[in-house]
Amino acid sequence: MTSIREAIAGVRQRIALACERAGRDPGEVRLIAVSKTFGPDAVAEALAAGVTDFGENRVQEALPKVAAVAELAATRGPPAPRWHMVGHLQSNKARAAAGPFAILHGIDSTRLLDVLERAAGDRTIPVLLEVNVAGEATKYGFAPGEVGAAVAHARGLSRVRVDGLMTVAPPAR
Repeated sequence: MTSIREAIAGVRQRIALACERAGRDPGEVRLIAVSKTFGPDAVAEALAAGVTDFGENRVQEALPKVAAVAELAATRGPPAPRWHMVGHLQSNKARAAAGPFAILHGIDSTRLLDVLERAAGDRTIPVLLEVNVAGEATKYGFAPGEVGAAVAHARGLSRVRVDGLMTVAPPAR
């Protein structure tokens, strides 16, 4: 069985090879380890192996893990991770997500931007707008033609900052 450290080394090697083919510096690539279904000990092991960014896709499952990993990091010594909300965020979970996550991927409506604005308190929340580039009915996100209006809406908010876009392409055949 491959250890977490070995798996991370393999992923970093594939990133380096892909960057070499693309003429990019691997240092420009941020590895986000999606830690859903893994417990706090696995996250702490990945932290010890040099991963600093972790993605979760369910707020209610992430909150106890975030707290447990912070406690482990305080006692074991690895730095506390940077948490990303990578799944679909429901507006009724936005208030809870506004605190522990460093960035929220996949914001798919101006209504959700408004909810986050109210939930932000005194911090600024970085977000990525989700764009449904393929127009798939089963996917969330703004239609490509709606992105400009969504960015303009976000510019009118003081506590939400659009840092970029998040898209998922349909499977290639």
